[in-house]
Order: sequence, then C-alpha cells, then structure tokens
Amino acid sequence: MTTTSTDRPLGITGFGAWLPRRRMERKVIATAHKWFNPALMAGAGGTRSHCSWDEDSVTMAVAAARAALASGDPGKVAALSLASTTLPFLDRQNATIVAEASGLRPRIRTQDVGGSLRAGTGALIAAFQDGALEGGDASLVVAADARRARPGSPDELAFGHGAAAILLGRERPIATLLGWTSESDDFVDHYRSEGRDFDYRWEERWARDEGPAGRLPAAVAALLDRLSLTPDGIDRIALPAASAREAQRIAKSCGLDPARVADPLDQACGHLGAAHAPLLLAHCLEQARPGETILLAGLGQGFDLLVLQATEALADYRSAGAVGAALGAGRSDENYLRFLAFEGTLELETGIRAEADLKTAHSVAYRSHGALTGLQAGRCTACGTVQFPPERVCVNRNCGAVDSQEPYPLAGRTARVVSLTADRLAYYPDPPVRYGLVEFEEGGRLLVEFVEWEGAELKVGARAGVAFRIKDRDEQRGFRRYFWKAVPA
Repeated sequence: MTTTSTDRPLGITGFGAWLPRRRMERKVIATAHKWFNPALMAGAGGTRSHCSWDEDSVTMAVAAARAALASGDPGKVAALSLASTTLPFLDRQNATIVAEASGLRPRIRTQDVGGSLRAGTGALIAAFQDGALEGGDASLVVAADARRARPGSPDELAFGHGAAAILLGRERPIATLLGWTSESDDFVDHYRSEGRDFDYRWEERWARDEGPAGRLPAAVAALLDRLSLTPDGIDRIALPAASAREAQRIAKSCGLDPARVADPLDQACGHLGAAHAPLLLAHCLEQARPGETILLAGLGQGFDLLVLQATEALADYRSAGAVGAALGAGRSDENYLRFLAFEGTLELETGIRAEADLKTAHSVAYRSHGALTGLQAGRCTACGTVQFPPERVCVNRNCGAVDSQEPYPLAGRTARVVSLTADRLAYYPDPPVRYGLVEFEEGGRLLVEFVEWEGAELKVGARAGVAFRIKDRDEQRGFRRYFWKAVPA
C-alpha cells in the first residue's frame, strides 16, 4: 500500500520569531509622564520592543517567516496566512508581499487575517483544519503586530512590537495538535475603530473580573475531558495575558497548575497583540521536551484553545529564529522623543529636503517586483556571473551572453562591505543615512542602506546580511515602498 502525503499527520515542523532590536526602557516612558500621571511608575519595570522607522507588521512578518522557513522547504509551502491588527494596507493583500519577500513560489494561497488579538491562533487552527493543500504539503502562519498607543497611557508601557511564524507540514513534525476548541463572545474590553490610531479601553478591573477567567474554566475542562487528559497532564501553559500574575490567576481559575504557566514575556518585550500567542507557543517549543503537552490560548472577543504535544523530532530541531535569541538581541533605548517620532506620534520639523515627491510608478515597480521584493538577481548560465539587477546581457566583459540569466535569490546570503558613506545633508528619518556597496560571497553587488549597526563596526570588509525594510513612505498617497537593507551578519 502506498502512503500519500495526506496519510501522514499535519504538525508543526518549524517556527521563527522576530523582535525589533530597539527596546524602550519603561522607566523612561513613565518618568516622562510622571508630572501628569504618577501612577504609571507602578508599571515602569522592564522594557518593551518597538519598531524603528523602517519596520512595520509586514517587515517583521518577513523576518519571522524566513526564520521559520530556514528549517523547511519553501517550495512545499502551499498557503500563507498573515494575522495582524496593524496591517499597513487595507485594500492590498499584505500576505502577498510577505510571501514574495520570504522566497515562496507565486502559486500559493495567501490571506490576511485580522480584527482581533486572537487572529494568530484563529489562523493556526484554520491551517490545521486545511488538511489537503493543493500543490504542496506545508503551510505557513505568520502573526505580526505593531500597535500604537497614546502617549501617557498604560498601553504605551504594555504594548510591544514583534512577529512569530509557525510552519506546518508532514515531514518530521516537532509537535502535533491533539485538539482544539473556540468560543465567540463579543466581550468589548477594548477596541479601535476605523480611522483611529489608538485603542479605547474600558475599566481594567471589570475587564479582568468579567473577562476570560469567567468563561475559560468550563471550556478548558470540556477540552481536556474530550482528549482524556487531566489538568496534571498539561506540562506547559501559554496564556497571552498582560502579566505573569494575571496568567497564573487565569490558569488557577481553570484548575491548572500556575507553576506551569510560561513566562508571558511582558517584562522583556511587552504584549505583541495578535503575534503574542504564536510567540509564546514558539518559546514553549524551544524549552519543551519530547512528549510534553502545551495548552495554548488565544484571547480576544472570545477565545481559542489548542492542546499540542511535542514529538521525538523536537530533540533534534534547532530554530534559525529562536525566541530566546530574539529576546537577547535587543538594545536598550532611552531616547523617548525618538521613540515618539518612530511611532508617528511626534511630528518633527523635517525641513524642505523632506518635501521630495515620493510617488511610485506602479507599472515599473510591478515589472521589477521580483528584484525589488524578492531580491532576485540574475545568474548567467554561460559563465556563472551574478548581477543585480538582472538584465538581458551578462555584465561579464569576457562573456556578454544574451538572455542567459536564471533567477538567483540574494536574500539569506552573506556579503561583505565594499564601500560606505554617511550623509547628514539628505533627509533621513534616523540620521545620518549610511549607504554603500556590498558584495555577496557567491557574487553580485548591491547598493544598499546600512541599518542596525549600533554596537557593530561598520567598515570596509565587515560581514553583512540583508533585511526586508521600508524604503520610504509616500504620505501624500498613503503608500509604502519596501526594499532590502544591509544589517550586521
């Protein structure tokens, strides 16, 4: 009897995470508003992650997706779901951008999922349910959020920015889904309406007492009973709550052992919105042992509950985008005014140099989207020369072959700095702008901006990688252009 791919169980085969390097000290935020709201000092511990000016939910999703795909075959991915409450485009599929920048083939199904902080777990359940994937055996669920908060609000302290990606497939899964349940409940403890930048939040004590803790116990008990599990049979509990104390309180109300609640990471990076539950799942998988069970919850206008079990394959798995590494890669930031400027809350006087029209010619951008979004160079099949951008004629003066180039992706490859310039005359949101040439080890040169080199020596010969970032923003037309930038390798 021949075994088909659909006869094998669908499980988690990989994961990845991304947190912006910048970590704002909460004490700095609370101190800045102490004159008006001294109560904020009670939440002044730890740090929160926040995007630089050239990061958003799309760029973070690409970073997490590429990390998850490093352990699998991108060619087998047949579907990608992008979950977020802060997608930059309302009528342009953001998941398509993420798929192309992640190196996935065009013939896949992509979708945006939003509207709730449990969009990440909802997309994960849907991916598990989608058993027969046309044209491939794998699917990718990516969740990313970059929620903004009103200055001086508790949300400004509590929120964080980041992304997590979960890769599903049938080749040596590291965790399988034992069961799940969902409940829809229009519990409005907070919301953000169309055209509004910030959430409106109702009274915190009411939300705590009447929220998930009131309805979760019955659902947890029913799910465990259906799976023939007892509360002691759950080894790790991932609850995307606002704090460790709150997560432990919810777990206790469900009859679960509070000591088994995973660190909600509120002190290290803040709450990542729709990405927080997938991030906690990835973090649990990093620490779990084969055979252990994980209870994952997604909260927001109801809840999702998933019970997963780690397999023997987890012992050999190593993630290219580990949560622990992402947490440890942060850089403390104490410049609150820069934080506000990057959030878009503080409008700076940028001068006349910032008045250049940034209109994008979409026809040209579409014709070159493989190079711009996918960072596809051309490799001459006659002599092997790599060139960017790809052209019809090989640039090797000893070759000059016509129409001989095949696509050659540069993303994920290592390069070295060939030249660099620092410029304070041109407008740049985070001056000075640093740009120059990098040369990839396998061939090909690229003119790029250099970002995130604080703490690393930027010099000729330095090793560099590339990251997908915002190139510029056309505020007049509400459009963002994306390209790749050089980061320390």
